Amino acid sequence: MDINEASSMLAALAQSTRLQAFRLLVGHEPGGLPAGDIARKLGIPQNTSSTHLAILVNAGLAGSTRNGRSITYRANLDRFRELNLYLLKDCCNGRAEICAPLIAALTPCCAATPA
Repeated sequence: MDINEASSMLAALAQSTRLQAFRLLVGHEPGGLPAGDIARKLGIPQNTSSTHLAILVNAGLAGSTRNGRSITYRANLDRFRELNLYLLKDCCNGRAEICAPLIAALTPCCAATPA
């Protein structure tokens, strides 16, 4: 990832409706959500939702799949992970103990559930 890609992704997330849409998509992984459901859940018109979703797709943060007349959107978690790694790559000048609280805060949301 380079600075232009990171800037594009951050710019896409710097608008409140798009940030809400992205968080909604992340919460519905791996299945994604149909475009109409996204608009309803965000309480915005479908054409407005489509514009915001197109910006997320163009930034690489989301993808879409067409099924007949319906379009399902999914968060691109791989690209989001790349963005986070880009932002944290030189975290605290290599002092892992400073970054440890950040990593610890993220771990519970993604911990595997025992079988």
